[in-house]
Amino acid sequence: MKRIPTLLLSCLLLLAAHGQRNLEVGMATGVVHYYGDLGNYDGNVQWNSARPGVTLTFRDFLNNKKRYITRALTTEARLSWFRVGYDERAAIKGVEYSDMRNYKRGLSFRNDLIGASGHVVLNAYREPYQPLFQQRFFMYFHVGVGVYYGRPKADLFNGSPDSLNRYHFWDDGTVRNGPTGDPNAQEIERDGQYETDLYEWQTEGGIGAGESGRRYRISPWHIGIPIGAGVRYMVTKQMSVGVEMTYIMFTNDHIDDVSDRYSTYDEIDAAYPGDTRAQQLARYISDPTGYGTNGTTSFLTSRRGNPGLLDTISFVSFEVSYKFKRGAGRRSFLSLKRD
Repeated sequence: MKRIPTLLLSCLLLLAAHGQRNLEVGMATGVVHYYGDLGNYDGNVQWNSARPGVTLTFRDFLNNKKRYITRALTTEARLSWFRVGYDERAAIKGVEYSDMRNYKRGLSFRNDLIGASGHVVLNAYREPYQPLFQQRFFMYFHVGVGVYYGRPKADLFNGSPDSLNRYHFWDDGTVRNGPTGDPNAQEIERDGQYETDLYEWQTEGGIGAGESGRRYRISPWHIGIPIGAGVRYMVTKQMSVGVEMTYIMFTNDHIDDVSDRYSTYDEIDAAYPGDTRAQQLARYISDPTGYGTNGTTSFLTSRRGNPGLLDTISFVSFEVSYKFKRGAGRRSFLSLKRD
């Protein structure tokens, strides 16, 4: 399954080599923002969720029998890598940790999404019979569908996943190597290694939860609907630069492994029957600070997520693209006119 983006790229290159006039390739890099169930800002935008992203876009690979100079409606294909993440324990400049709404809950994740998508593009150029490189600036809009692979992970241990290596989050905002109140506990820094695959653990109640030896299995494949707009400037006939804003709305709520409610302790114990070590690790991984749930579905258990709020990301990027002409072995448009 992980070979799907590679196979799609191979198909695109084959299409480009068959009856095409040009193939335009654009490389973009930018900033990814996450919109989901985690967050400490009251607004929709979690400003401290910024992470990097890279895309590779292929344009003008469809057959162009009529030799159009420009097309109002065209298509493109895109390969993407987005680093999506959020940490509710991360400090916000100028805000006391005790004032952040989800600081005590302290959930976090990082998900490196790798995907492939196809888009329908509307080029909003001014003069339909004038080449784009002569118009210089033009806007465009696109909508499409994509498939993305990613497993959310978390940095919850100073080393390998083991109870002795877990972090302890104190009320004073520090991270220590011992439980709250331990006079020998030392303040430590998290090692930044995202070693815990959240999909491998019983973090939420769901299908299979509470049944002996079963856990809530979530697929790492995610369907997304990209919608975006941008502005491009034609530097030359072949090269252009552009700025784009894209939203990707996913059809599930599992990009961050936070969707509904906490697993109860009974559900966790049933998922790992007779394995005390795994049961204790699962309780910690589901609720790292210990303030999210008391292990039952009661008024003392906080809300973990909202299954009606699907995950979304935005990508603001700067792109440089280059248009490659067809191979030398092909006849030109002028030679066709002389035939």
